[in-house]
Amino acid sequence: MRHLLLIFTLLFVIVSHSQVTQEIFESFKLQERRDVQYYFPEKMDENKKYPLIIVLDGDYLFEQVVATSKFYSRFHGMPQSIIVGINQSKNDLRYADCAFDPESGLPSEKGKSFYEFIGMELIPYLDLNYSTAPFKMIVGYDITANFENYWLFKDHSIFDAYVSISPILAPEMETRVPIRLNTFEKKLFYQLIIEGEATQDTQRIMAMDKGIKALEKETLHYFFDEYKSADHISVATYGLGKAFDNIFGMFKPISPKEYKTQILTSEEPVYTYLEHKYQGIVDLFGFSKPVELNDIMAIYAASRKKEDFESLKPLSDLCKKEYPDTMLGFYFEGEYYEQLGEPKKALKTFEKAFQMEEIDFLTKEMALEKMDALKADFGF
Repeated sequence: MRHLLLIFTLLFVIVSHSQVTQEIFESFKLQERRDVQYYFPEKMDENKKYPLIIVLDGDYLFEQVVATSKFYSRFHGMPQSIIVGINQSKNDLRYADCAFDPESGLPSEKGKSFYEFIGMELIPYLDLNYSTAPFKMIVGYDITANFENYWLFKDHSIFDAYVSISPILAPEMETRVPIRLNTFEKKLFYQLIIEGEATQDTQRIMAMDKGIKALEKETLHYFFDEYKSADHISVATYGLGKAFDNIFGMFKPISPKEYKTQILTSEEPVYTYLEHKYQGIVDLFGFSKPVELNDIMAIYAASRKKEDFESLKPLSDLCKKEYPDTMLGFYFEGEYYEQLGEPKKALKTFEKAFQMEEIDFLTKEMALEKMDALKADFGF
C-alpha cells in the first residue's frame, strides 16, 4: 500500500502552490482523473496534528467550509484543519458518483468505486503525507449528503462527524441511519440541516430526525437545524457555522453560561471539570490542546466562589507547567497553603510568585500585599 501511495504522489499535477491547492488525482479505483482541492493551514507544524475535513460537492461547498474553518480556528478555539474538496459538478459527476439502486438503496457500481476512492486512496494518501489527526469529518449536500451515510454501514466508521445538508435520501435511509447510529460505541457527531421550503424528501427527513432523536446514546451528539427562510438552493449556505460550533464546541473557551450552568452547579471538585474538558479533546481528536488562560481563570474563580480550595493545588501545578514564567502557579499555590492554615508555606510561596512575571489580573503588588498581611498576622 505504501508503494502504491507513493505512486499516487507522482501522478499529482500541481496547479497552484498557494494555501489552497487544486490538483488532479489519478484514481485507480475510479479509473479516471479527478479534480481535488486542498486547503492547508498557514505555517503548518509537523509536530501538530490536524483534523481532516472531506467536502463533497467541492465546487459549491469547499470555499464556504474553508472560510468557516479559518474563522472558527482564529476566533473560536477550533483546531486548524486540513480541508479537501472533491469537485463533482463537471459533467454532472455528482449524480454518477452518488447514484444508488432504486430498489435496495445501496450505491451503484460507480458509487462503490467512488466510495473506495475516498476511503482507500484519498484519505490514506493524506494520512501518509501529512500530519493528520485521527478525527475526520465529512460534509455533503443534496445527493452527496445522502452518500456520506454509507460510511455508517461499516462496523467502524472512518468519519467521526457528519454534516448533512438537505439530503436526497435513498430508499429506507430514514430508518437505516438511526439504526446504524445506534450501533457505534465511539463518539459520533451527526448534524442535519434542512430548509423551510418543503421538498419531496421533507417527510422522510423528518422521520429520520424523529428516529435519531429517539435514540438514547451518550456517545451520539445529534444536532438538527431547520432554516425557515431557506429554499433547497440557498440552504447550502446556511448552517455551516452552527455545525462547526456544535462539533468543535469543546475547543471554545469556557463561556459565562458554561461557568454558571455547569461548573458552579456541579457537585464534583471544580478542577475535575477542567480535567474532563481537556482529556475529552485528547480522546476525541487524538491530540492535546494548551490550556487557555481564560479557562484557568474560570476554574480559579469557581474554586474561590465554591470554597473548593483543594482544587487550587492541582490548578497551581498545571499553571507551573503551562505558564512557567508567570506568577500563576505560585500565587495559586500560596492561596492554597493560606486556606490550608499553613502560613509559613504560604509566605514562601508568595515570595516565589513575587519574583515571577505578572499575568492577567495578577500583579507583584498583589503578591506583596499577601506577604505583608501574613507577616502582620503571624509576626514573621
